[in-house]
Amino acid sequence: MDYKDLADRLVGRGRRMGANEVEVYIQNSRNLSVRVRNGDIETVQEAAAGGVGFRVIVEGGMGFSHCNDFSDRSLTRTLERAIAFAKLTTPEEYNALPGESEHSEVEGLFDRQIGEVPMDRKIDMALEVEALAMEDERITHSSGASFGEGESEVIIANSKGLLKTYRASSCAVGASVVAEKGDQRHTGSEFCSRRFFNDLEPLDKIGKEAAKKAYDMLDPVMVRTQRAAVIFDPTVARSLVGGIITAINGERVLQGASFLQEMMDERFASELLSIVDDGLRPRGLGSRPFDGEGVPTATRVLVENGVLRGFLYNTQAALRAGVESTGNASRGGFTSLPGIGTHNLYIKAGPHKAGDIIANTPRGLLLTGVTGYGINPVNGNYSGGASGFWIENGSIVHPVQGLTIAGSASDILNNIDMMADDLDMNRSFSAPTFRVREMQIGGA
Repeated sequence: MDYKDLADRLVGRGRRMGANEVEVYIQNSRNLSVRVRNGDIETVQEAAAGGVGFRVIVEGGMGFSHCNDFSDRSLTRTLERAIAFAKLTTPEEYNALPGESEHSEVEGLFDRQIGEVPMDRKIDMALEVEALAMEDERITHSSGASFGEGESEVIIANSKGLLKTYRASSCAVGASVVAEKGDQRHTGSEFCSRRFFNDLEPLDKIGKEAAKKAYDMLDPVMVRTQRAAVIFDPTVARSLVGGIITAINGERVLQGASFLQEMMDERFASELLSIVDDGLRPRGLGSRPFDGEGVPTATRVLVENGVLRGFLYNTQAALRAGVESTGNASRGGFTSLPGIGTHNLYIKAGPHKAGDIIANTPRGLLLTGVTGYGINPVNGNYSGGASGFWIENGSIVHPVQGLTIAGSASDILNNIDMMADDLDMNRSFSAPTFRVREMQIGGA
């Protein structure tokens, strides 16, 4: 089926049925999941799905409906429901669809090879990464290993002349294992996700890292409550940065529910902190040529040397704010309306080595695990459970668990005093190791 042609025809049909504006969002996908445990195959699931979502505007009111049946009768009925819903909703001047605008193609979004790799090899990969993670004698149990892949095609058309499509793929492999010592048990997991099959990391590296994360946390020692340095490992940086990103969501800013709503072009963090959202990175897991409404994506600096440089908007929020959409409309698929989200988000690397940050820390916490909400985007307070490794005189001395860390966003972000160069750009959220000079650490 020619889905671009179908989308274009459905836009016309919606207009003839009485809608002033019509958006058609079509998505087709295929997903595979292989899961093994203790050398046995637990599940192999492969599924294909597809559907269409209709967003229509009738006299200022917006309606939405979707279906996964591409028969002509079902499509017409779904359009009728969307139009009926629009007539029932309160008209809103900011209900609008984006117009056509040229976008840039992104290199390396789709890998045809993923679907051509034999199923036996994918199963063997899951079995092998589990076996490699279990080689260390300190590892006593497997929580399972997996291989997964997905392919999708997105087509967006609307009554303002927009008609766009792209295809994307991804695959992932990983394992989760348990280290045991006496009454102690600790789980370690490691997974690798990539756009291209041949870009996956070696299985022995993945397996050994899963095992290391498990046994490194054995024999934790509680420390006293104190103020000390906290070094954020790249894997937990989102707990800090996630609150910033939520706070610069254009909807929150408009609602007055952001601690950064009055900070545009003002410095609110250390000069070492720069945050970029890049929708165009080649082979990036979050890359796409256009967002969930068809607006072109871009590479945008959100925070520059501690200064806030931009909020995130989809079309509706941008109209309410009197600005242009930033290409950050996010969509969970054909069943949902556009929200606001990021693409490939990363903190710019700094001048230091991660090892040097530890070596230059007289006393503190190397944070590798967090629980809780992190930075509250409304008031900027930070708190959460913490685990990791304790540092004394520039050396790691033992693991720690059951701690808490807390502080205000202003204090924490302005006290970032060292930023490492160990940035891994193969994730949709990437950060280097960085140090906050001092935070409140709750212990014994």
